[in-house]
Amino acid sequence: MREFEITSPVNIELTQKELVDAAARSMGVAPKAVGEVVIVRRSLDARGKDIIYRFRAESYLSSEKVSSRFRKIDYKNVDNGEPVIIVGAGPAGLFASPKLIERGFKPIILERGKNVHERKFDLAKLNREQIVNPDSNYCFGEGGAGTFSDGKLYTRSSKRGDIYEVLSQFVTFGADPQIMIDAHPHIGSDNLPRIIENIRVHIIEHGGEYHFETKVVDLILNGETVTGVKCSNGKEYRGKAIILATGHSARDIYRLFADRGWPVEAKGFAMGVRVEHPQSLINRIQYHGKYQPYMPTAEYNLVSQIENRGVFSFCMCPGGVLVPASTLQGELVLNGMSNSQRSSKWANAGIVVSVEPGDIPEYKRFGLLAQLEFQSAMERAAFDFGGGNIVAPAQRMTDFLKGRVSADLPQSSYIPGTTSAPLDEILPKFITSRLKQAILVFDKKMHGYLTSDALMLAVESRTSSPVRIPRDSQTLEHLLLKNLYPCGEGAGYAGGIVSSALDGINAASCLNTS
Repeated sequence: MREFEITSPVNIELTQKELVDAAARSMGVAPKAVGEVVIVRRSLDARGKDIIYRFRAESYLSSEKVSSRFRKIDYKNVDNGEPVIIVGAGPAGLFASPKLIERGFKPIILERGKNVHERKFDLAKLNREQIVNPDSNYCFGEGGAGTFSDGKLYTRSSKRGDIYEVLSQFVTFGADPQIMIDAHPHIGSDNLPRIIENIRVHIIEHGGEYHFETKVVDLILNGETVTGVKCSNGKEYRGKAIILATGHSARDIYRLFADRGWPVEAKGFAMGVRVEHPQSLINRIQYHGKYQPYMPTAEYNLVSQIENRGVFSFCMCPGGVLVPASTLQGELVLNGMSNSQRSSKWANAGIVVSVEPGDIPEYKRFGLLAQLEFQSAMERAAFDFGGGNIVAPAQRMTDFLKGRVSADLPQSSYIPGTTSAPLDEILPKFITSRLKQAILVFDKKMHGYLTSDALMLAVESRTSSPVRIPRDSQTLEHLLLKNLYPCGEGAGYAGGIVSSALDGINAASCLNTS
């Protein structure tokens, strides 16, 4: 096998003959000696004069065995398998389940929210009527927060595990096979619900169980060993082990641990605003004025170090829309989402500042939950400045830098609406001052990023969990509570769909079979 690279214009499809000829050149053989050519990665390159795709491929001689990155899972029937309780049906819980089935365990998935189909009705009420269902929203429900946030699968680090195990299962359940090779793969919030449903059907067909609208409120202990969970509906579920995959917004779980004296840790996270530009502007900047309709919708990734804190773009949604990610009435949280075609006329991204416990000494009285209480307070402040009903306080980017309230606001994709407000009075100075400095840096990297057409909306605060539930680095068990496996974003060990899925797989892989 030999790896090689080949390029092609973004509007011209690479032919099999071109691939074979390039493979033959890389191997120093005649084209007829090439057995198979496999593209393993595709990335867009807009740096030069021409906009091109760069392909990395593997070439094999006729006598060589082709290595496949696709991972086929051996799903057993686990009707009579030993039960394992999974708390949460987000990426960590969803991908822990097939791994348990592969190992012969019976996953019992408890999800506080609704199934992905019924969840859509609650999202519609949230957008149109400003009614927040605390258990069924953009954060809670089947598929977790990632289901309605574009479905970006950008993690390419192999440190956590085999990313192709995750990507292969997405393809198995209906995703475009191109996600196996794209440098920046995404599924889209219009396609993810169908895939999430397919995963559920498959798990149930092989003996697993799902229980929706089933909120876990306590653990059942025998000494320091967790034997089951108690739910708000009065039901109890017991199993060999409990995989805790509640997502980064399950504040009730963090407070439960703190109240019980079970170990938790304060953890750094990031907070800032959601920034919305016209997508046409981002296309023009990123493609250096050469954008054509056949080109992929442009995205960006920005990062800077300002006063010893990272300031960076987060969850960038090209051709996307802004959505309310609130989980309680009286708070305002913003997020972004894109459908598979990324066809909206707006681009949005979180522009956020790293927040460490030392940045908020006034919250020290809250102990290990200081970051969480700060997060909650900023969300309430954004709600109040918006005037209620999850209307978003907003400011033109140029006005934000000059410290003046915007006389008017550009049109926004945010359905509940926007109102002009001074963001300096919502977020603390250590965040806003860094945001202002970073925007100037970002404009140098993307000339035209700083514009009066850019809208800044508060607040983007659910970037990651502000609390970590500690676990043993080898067994992945909680440091005190035996048979409890905290994992995913909710436990503070992942950030995004793929890393959360891998963490769920790792937790399921660590369960002792004895």
